[in-house]
Amino acid sequence: MSEIKAKDHNLNISRYVSNAKPEVQIDLSVTHKEMVKIEKQIRESTAKHNLFLKELGLPPLPVTD
Repeated sequence: MSEIKAKDHNLNISRYVSNAKPEVQIDLSVTHKEMVKIEKQIRESTAKHNLFLKELGLPPLPVTD
C-alpha cells in the first residue's frame, strides 16, 4: 500500500512493471575491426575480379580509395 500511495494512488500497470526492452550495446571497436576486414576483402575481390575482366578484354570495375 505504501508503494501505491507513493505513486499518487495510480494503479497504472506501467508505473509498476516496465515493458521497455533493453538497448543493445554495440562494441564500436569490434564493429570497426569487422568493417576494416570486410573492406579489405572487398578490395582483394575487386582486384581479382578485375584480372578476370582484363583477360576477357572487358573494362574493370571501379576502384575506390
